[in-house]
Amino acid sequence: MSFDLTRRRFLIGSSVAATGLLTGCDAMVQSTTVNDILQKAEALSMGAQRLLMSEQTLAREFSEADLSPVFKANGTSQPDSDDYARMTENNFADWKLAVNGMVKTPLSLSLADLKAMPSRTQITRHDCVEGWSAIGKWTGVPLGLVLEKAGLAPGARYAVFHCADDLEPSLDGSGRYYESIDLVDAWHPQTILAYGMNGKDLEVAHGAPLRLRVERQLGYKHAKYVMGIELVESFKNMAGGKGGFWEDRGYEWYAGI
Repeated sequence: MSFDLTRRRFLIGSSVAATGLLTGCDAMVQSTTVNDILQKAEALSMGAQRLLMSEQTLAREFSEADLSPVFKANGTSQPDSDDYARMTENNFADWKLAVNGMVKTPLSLSLADLKAMPSRTQITRHDCVEGWSAIGKWTGVPLGLVLEKAGLAPGARYAVFHCADDLEPSLDGSGRYYESIDLVDAWHPQTILAYGMNGKDLEVAHGAPLRLRVERQLGYKHAKYVMGIELVESFKNMAGGKGGFWEDRGYEWYAGI
């Protein structure tokens, strides 16, 4: 077993253990002391990874022979809104990706616009916090190219991905899925906005028409059904203030592996 695999498994195991702690011991999660410990552990994990690995170090890539015969659809498998249903009926011809917030030029990009940009194809392993892994081939436009097209305003620090799926039905929209990464991961060469999987257009169950692939982080960071990207300086005025749907419910913001 390679060092890389051993290390990834250790980190996944740690995250799974943390998840068990978070989902199984609500009283502990609500403890200020426990939350302080978890936040310090997250900062240590992120600092160690950034120290040991170059900002451009690639996650391992695989061959076509390694593709998993079955790739589970994590999270939502079919957003249930009327708007999403209408988009699927016309094969996402009317779908547009909004890029806004702290940018110099807000963008509204169609799927055809994204497919006309330079693309990257990569075969990588998806590691889910639930403990399963699968290898898939992803094709999409590097996120950095989209952000360069928009141009960042001074002070922008994070890219926030707003999605079409409500993972937890709510009247105030707080159950809508969202995720975020910092600009180091946004410009990593393997961070792409994927519109293809295993040589075909991305299927609805896997996040059509567009999902994030951020290969050095756990699966819940790979936002599906991306509708917009917002550049922000902080998360303080956003939902629960932690930078993601699961982060607002106790998961680590930095899920590096």
